[in-house]
Amino acid sequence: MKLLYMKPQYSDGAILKRMTLEARPYWLHILAIFLLSVLSAPVALLAPLPLKIVIDNFIGARPLTGLVAFLVPNSLQHSGPALLAFAVGMLIAIAILTYVQGSGTWLLQTYAGEGMVLNFRAKLFAHVQRLSLAYHDTRGMSDSSFRIECDAPSIQFITVNGIIPLIASLATLVGLIFVTARLDRELALVAVGVSPVLFLWTHIFRDRLRKRWADVKELESSANAIVQEVLASMRVVKAFGREEHEQARFLHRSRRRMRELLRVSFLQGGFDLLIGTTIGVGTAATLYIGVVHVRSGALSLGDLTLTIAYVAQLFEPLKNVSKKLAELQGAMASAERAFAILDEVPDVTERPRARPVVRARGDVRFENVWFSYGRNPVFEGLDFEVPAGARVGIQGRTGAGKSTLMSLLTRLYDVNDGRILLDGVDLRDYKAADLRNQFAIVLQDSVLFSCSIAENVAYGRAGATEEQIIEAAKLANAHEFISNLPEGYDTLVGERGMQLSGGERQRISLARAFLKDAPILILDEPTSAMDTYTESLVMDAFERLMRGRTTFMIAHRLSTLELCDVRVELSGGELMEMCGAGRLTG
Repeated sequence: MKLLYMKPQYSDGAILKRMTLEARPYWLHILAIFLLSVLSAPVALLAPLPLKIVIDNFIGARPLTGLVAFLVPNSLQHSGPALLAFAVGMLIAIAILTYVQGSGTWLLQTYAGEGMVLNFRAKLFAHVQRLSLAYHDTRGMSDSSFRIECDAPSIQFITVNGIIPLIASLATLVGLIFVTARLDRELALVAVGVSPVLFLWTHIFRDRLRKRWADVKELESSANAIVQEVLASMRVVKAFGREEHEQARFLHRSRRRMRELLRVSFLQGGFDLLIGTTIGVGTAATLYIGVVHVRSGALSLGDLTLTIAYVAQLFEPLKNVSKKLAELQGAMASAERAFAILDEVPDVTERPRARPVVRARGDVRFENVWFSYGRNPVFEGLDFEVPAGARVGIQGRTGAGKSTLMSLLTRLYDVNDGRILLDGVDLRDYKAADLRNQFAIVLQDSVLFSCSIAENVAYGRAGATEEQIIEAAKLANAHEFISNLPEGYDTLVGERGMQLSGGERQRISLARAFLKDAPILILDEPTSAMDTYTESLVMDAFERLMRGRTTFMIAHRLSTLELCDVRVELSGGELMEMCGAGRLTG
């Protein structure tokens, strides 16, 4: 797999702006988190004061001055034991306040963060379902799944765990610089002088980290795709004894991801080393200047202790700001991938002022239809007409375009040229949901979901009653075998319905079609790989299902098409022959 990442598709500013818009429902929670985070600034300013009180005012017997004199009540200022007790009590109060502030912030971050991730995932999932099959055929389902599951949490990392702590650190930084400058301007200048160096390192490493993280995400998605593909095809893997081959393929992709992650770690480690070295130099300079000032009498020992504590705390938000900007690049890479899928425009879109349709008659006409998958043409000027209620049998070799014909009819794809009419109206002029509600589909590989039989039967008709479900199952010759199951209609069918036989799955699909009661029926190789008895049950159900409906039945075997009164033969994407009640036009 060759990594195609060249440069970020979106700037940091664009991503932050879109993330802010996505987080709008939680702005009150974010404000509360911000206020609690900013509370850490005054707590940080108060933290060294008890130590100064003990050193200068209790042990050194110096008079109280400045902020300390303001905080300590007058009645305690002239009593040594009372002053010591106040310092100890203040230390305990600061510890409790720090814990309450941290716990409150964490609870709000969890609630708001998880809520934002849920909303963002839901938005991605809804958009992925709207994207056309052409997109999924090109990108693969696992890539979309990975972006929904693993890239969506970037909204939490950026807004809650990134931007808010970043702003809080900046607020703490400003406060500490101000207080330090009041104590000793030269020491404050040292701290301020370190800041540009830290931000320079951040600027140098930011883009490199962004690129590396983007490569890691691509390789993670690729390795995840192998897992999903193999688990979905486990029977084939086992049948051909390819477990070791698939294991090797997975390990190859995963090791590439590991190597790329090690490069990220090495780069992050180099960045941390430079940040730590710069702060170490700044701290050493502060200590040297502070000692000189103590010896000259400009500072007391307690003031030096207080100043060193403030400078140490001052360097901490500086370090946090620099590291947070670097750490955010992984989340930025994920956010870029999430927004990239949101910006994909569906090939099949609904026209403005699309018309509704409740129940179509079922007249279908293909007029000069051209369609291709990329550069591979499938249909070139296809023309034919089918009256309402006709049973159309479609035959042809593999690759002749049979299934594509039905995909165009249901608007899973749009034609490149020409048009398809339903009751004399272009399919593209109908509301998409209303149009697809006119079709009931039974596929060769029956698609069932990992829920109960009743839920699978009712999938195409929300709110169906138990009586309606049972009646549909009876019409599909499925009620008998369902009733014999230990849990009847509440039986769970397993993933993709694999707890049932192929014939049972097909009859549940038929029951779903009966319950939907759509005017147009599509049967795509519905009896392939069935034994004679099961096929007879299914064909008997087909006979009932097709009554009064326009039906398109795709099959290789001519015997399957005996129920049809119109025959269409496709070859190489062209209509070779049509006989019966239909009409070949053009």
